[in-house]
Amino acid sequence: MAVAVYGRAAASRSPAENHFYGICEGPGIEPDGRRYRRPKVPADSPEQNLDALWKATRSHLRSAVPQSTFEIWLDPLRPVAVTGTTLYLSAPEGIQTWVERRYRALLREALAAAGSALEEVAFASADAGAAEAPTTPAVELNPSYTFDRFVIGAGNRVAHAAALAVAEAPSEAYNPLFLHGPPGLGKTHLLGAIANYLRANAPGLSVRYTTAEGFTNEFVGALRSSGAEQFKNRYRDLDVLLVDDVQFLQGKQHTEEEFFHTFNALYESGSQLVLSADRLPSELSTLETRLRDRFEWGLAIPVEAPDMATRLTVLRRLADEAGLGADDHDALTELARRIDANVRRLHGALTKVIAHASLTAKPLSPELIAELIPHRAQRGEPTAVEQIQERVSSAFGISRAELVGSSRAATPLRARQVAILLTREATDLSLPQIGRLYGGRDHSTVLNSLRRAETSLSGDAELARQVAELRSSIHSPPGEPS
Repeated sequence: MAVAVYGRAAASRSPAENHFYGICEGPGIEPDGRRYRRPKVPADSPEQNLDALWKATRSHLRSAVPQSTFEIWLDPLRPVAVTGTTLYLSAPEGIQTWVERRYRALLREALAAAGSALEEVAFASADAGAAEAPTTPAVELNPSYTFDRFVIGAGNRVAHAAALAVAEAPSEAYNPLFLHGPPGLGKTHLLGAIANYLRANAPGLSVRYTTAEGFTNEFVGALRSSGAEQFKNRYRDLDVLLVDDVQFLQGKQHTEEEFFHTFNALYESGSQLVLSADRLPSELSTLETRLRDRFEWGLAIPVEAPDMATRLTVLRRLADEAGLGADDHDALTELARRIDANVRRLHGALTKVIAHASLTAKPLSPELIAELIPHRAQRGEPTAVEQIQERVSSAFGISRAELVGSSRAATPLRARQVAILLTREATDLSLPQIGRLYGGRDHSTVLNSLRRAETSLSGDAELARQVAELRSSIHSPPGEPS
């Protein structure tokens, strides 16, 4: 018997944690989503030969589902009592609701296959008075993050289509879905759009959106408050989990370990995972290899910088929402020409221009745009790389020739690794393109330099400070202090 499993995974529990100290009434959920009251198991329920019956039933359950499904969902079940034609089972609270929804019919079939005359299965709940550790709310979703408000362009069309497919059919399209690209291009918007779509159109599903930082903070808080089991239940008892900026899991050993097990539990049970990062999974060099591999199990899609048409569409929408007139077209076109990095910067530049126009009583015009927003070098142009090379060379006290040369001395080598890292962050160049700008190095050499730079940053506070200053100076507009 084949069983399709779409749903949530449970936290693993010790035998002591699985012990139930009392049986009481509590709410349950029918397979169609309706709630009912769990019957209280009578004290005088006939015990019958439950051990033998359950052993035969478990044998049929084990053969009916994949091994991983059996171990996660069905193995923790224990028979409690029999009343009439109903078998009462106990289950850890973290999996009980999902088993009721998905496996009651399978349990009835297994009972019949075991030769039992019992016709129904019900669940007895644990002591309702058990204390729980305080929970941390999920990261708040921005209600404006919807598919309708997402501006589609050449650089994000595929990512938008994949996100919509996941929202319309969780666990059936792409799992996991991994969106990657520089900040400010709409990855968070797409994750939020999936979550908002599901909450509006599939309220029966359990959906959680968070960031890698939020996941880390919750995990650390749970450990400090002895609420680790509640944390596991909160994250493994889900239909859909969306995690933004997973690159920030790097270097957090215990959090990586917990996220690895959470990922496995959800994936094995058929739950949908949607992740985002500022680079490809293979380029998250200090993340555990087993996590990087899992991120690549599904579909990884880049979200790229918006082209001129997309930037102009974004600005027009923002201008309409700000109440600007249609005669501002030329000014918006000029602004779209000058800001080519990302949507977030477009929004900030428009806000700056509108505020200045309002405060100075000047009309919004191409001339005002030119006055306030200087031209920037196109991302990926050699001038941007030259700027990085010059500033890194100066910071490390070496020449540009040494920086891009073949020297393996400690200072040029460290400077080269830092420069390659900053070039990767500040441009849209591929690894082979970057390699050509640093002495003709190949893809694997550049990737190795990135990994070594990130490893050094995590263990060298002084180097981290120096790189932060370089980042600030590189991203400062001309004429502004770095």
